[in-house]
Amino acid sequence: MVLIVIGMLSHIQLDPQSETPLYRQLFDLIRDQIESGTLARGERLPPTRELAVQLGLNRTTVSAAYERLETDRLIQGHVGRGSFVRGPEPRIALAWEQVLAEDEGLRLAGAAPEAAISFATSRPSERLFPLDDFRLTCAEVLASSRAAQILQLGSPAGYAPLREHLAEGARSEGAARAGDDVVVTSGCQQGLDLLQRVLVRPGDTVIVEDPVYPGLRTLFQHSGAHLAGIPVGPSGIDIDALERAMAAHPPRLVVVTPNFQNPTGATMPLDSRLALLRLARQARAVLAENDIYGGLRYAGERVPTIKELDDTGDTVLLRSFSKIAFPGLRVGWVVAPHPLAARLAEAKQWTDLHTDQLSQAILLRFAESGRLAAHHARIVAAGAERLHAVLEACERRLPAGSRFSRPQGGMNLWVRLPEPLDAGELLGRAQREGVSYLPGRFFAVSRHEPGGLRLSFAGLEPAEIRKGVAVLGEVFADEMDRVRRTGRPGPAPAMV
Repeated sequence: MVLIVIGMLSHIQLDPQSETPLYRQLFDLIRDQIESGTLARGERLPPTRELAVQLGLNRTTVSAAYERLETDRLIQGHVGRGSFVRGPEPRIALAWEQVLAEDEGLRLAGAAPEAAISFATSRPSERLFPLDDFRLTCAEVLASSRAAQILQLGSPAGYAPLREHLAEGARSEGAARAGDDVVVTSGCQQGLDLLQRVLVRPGDTVIVEDPVYPGLRTLFQHSGAHLAGIPVGPSGIDIDALERAMAAHPPRLVVVTPNFQNPTGATMPLDSRLALLRLARQARAVLAENDIYGGLRYAGERVPTIKELDDTGDTVLLRSFSKIAFPGLRVGWVVAPHPLAARLAEAKQWTDLHTDQLSQAILLRFAESGRLAAHHARIVAAGAERLHAVLEACERRLPAGSRFSRPQGGMNLWVRLPEPLDAGELLGRAQREGVSYLPGRFFAVSRHEPGGLRLSFAGLEPAEIRKGVAVLGEVFADEMDRVRRTGRPGPAPAMV
């Protein structure tokens, strides 16, 4: 063992008996001192001849160590001057704001700010969840003979027994034909994502409703598609405007929510669905029907899905358990022609390998036991009560000149405040009073309605709905009175 201190090089220990070559031992020791800071950047190392004499080594051994240090950019040799410590490259942190920079229009609405009464999220009330039934269902699944198989990796298309259950239900309804298949997804959002991955290329035209659920809009914007927003009225997407848009820019894909559209709550009548189907066929476009709210009808007659009306079977149907059962389980599905379903399953495999079979098995057991049907009935009854409360409250409490949709189901109501009120500017004031909502800008594709806002009522008790709308009515009416007195809108309050 050799221990020598030479200049700034300290604790040089070499072991001639080691299997590690001496040049490599010397390299390792000098490297460690450089990386630890013992040898500072810019310090001069002893010449190879001098160090070799001091260590009792052949000069070529020291030269080999120095060459390796220079190769690793730890030292720098200068002819006539010697070798100097460079040290490790400075660690420069990434400027994440620049790395993640993107257009504001491509960003999803963030989480709704906390408020005592929140109309900001389209979701069922957890107070209605039948937790005892759910616990029993979980226990039954885990006690079953299939438990180990359920907890294993499965098909990217989903848990086979659930897929068969969903396919049989779709066939009974008339929404699936012999050439269709089912792919289970992590909610409708993943179904939409898989469609854009398989079907949409940068520059393709995708037609969507306007206003529309921001997750759908942002998803297709990120794909590089040309997004064409078609106005939505009381009867859903404007068919005349759709026809003009299709003539101007033939679409690759058309995505609609015919039942209780998010955010407006509008439902397309039968004649509009048939017209939409005809236009999609003429344009040879893929038509995707997002039927996430179809199971939440509280009044009126059911209208057949577009998938049922399509005798070609080409329409793609997306559904989910999220609105009628438990959103946290994230189980949705796609009914599509077999060639497309196979491609969707392939794309899903590269995305998340396979779906959560335990959640799927639990929902299947929940359905087969009759508990889902019983819970669904309670959800519909509660939804009807909440819808009545929000319509009544809007009628009584919103300022004169306000307009609002009158859906027969779903979870959302669209409000248009009288001019010149701006729902986005008034949000901060409403939040300070303990009530939140989402202003229309979050849902705009190409037409921003400053006075538009969405009230999502399904997650609140009727008493909370009435109180919350009363607070909003006061906020909006106070601003309208102020505008009338001053003749102009006030400065926008802070968004909190």
